[in-house]
Amino acid sequence: MSKKVKRSSRSSATRPGEVITSVSGGQTSPSMSVSARSSEKAFNPDYSDVIKDLKRIGTLAGTFFAIMIILSFFLK
Repeated sequence: MSKKVKRSSRSSATRPGEVITSVSGGQTSPSMSVSARSSEKAFNPDYSDVIKDLKRIGTLAGTFFAIMIILSFFLK
């Protein structure tokens, strides 16, 4: 069995990638490190395949619905 490791809880004031700095002399430094900012911009999901599949599903559903309406006039 693997060893169980107790994780320390993070305080609500700090987030991953956040740098804690002290304010002195009215100057403030950035609250997030450069690597954290670049990782936020790096996440760019591509949903083109999902959109194509949803369009295909909508087209098929509309076609089958139209066929059912047309058949309802002929099969009375």
